[in-house]
Amino acid sequence: MKKVILITLLIVASNSFAQSVFDKFDNQDDITTVIVNKKMFSLLSKVNPTDKDSKQYIELIKKLDNLKVFVTSSDKKADDMKATADKYIKSSGLDELMRINNKGKNVKIFVKSGANDSQIKELLMFIEGSGKEESVLMSLTGNFNLDELSALTDKMNLPGGDELKKAGKSKK
Repeated sequence: MKKVILITLLIVASNSFAQSVFDKFDNQDDITTVIVNKKMFSLLSKVNPTDKDSKQYIELIKKLDNLKVFVTSSDKKADDMKATADKYIKSSGLDELMRINNKGKNVKIFVKSGANDSQIKELLMFIEGSGKEESVLMSLTGNFNLDELSALTDKMNLPGGDELKKAGKSKK
């Protein structure tokens, strides 16, 4: 009986570690979702780059594990995303990298450092839209340099790409 309980606990624990607190926003009405996992990044990294920007992009995606982007215009869904992000930030050991408040649009970027200050294991960005602006929650994990993200945001046309470019410049 003890073995059955132990095996059950291990299965539940391994499933909960594989999932993100943000997965609850996947497949919800009024939320656009983009999720890219390690397997897709691995496939993309096999592309033969033709120019400098493409080479930089390929080098970055080799270092990424997961990308999750959730976008909504719904105030209710945005409030839920903000509350979930705030709770996660408090419990995960993320450090605030930068905060921007411009014309009612609040942008917060948090990171978890890797082996050194220039390496990042996790990046979390929340853009709180106001009025007609969309709210965006983005989670990115791997082992990358913040300056490398401009290639990713350019090639994938990610929401919040301009804010990430500013964060990369301010970290220098």
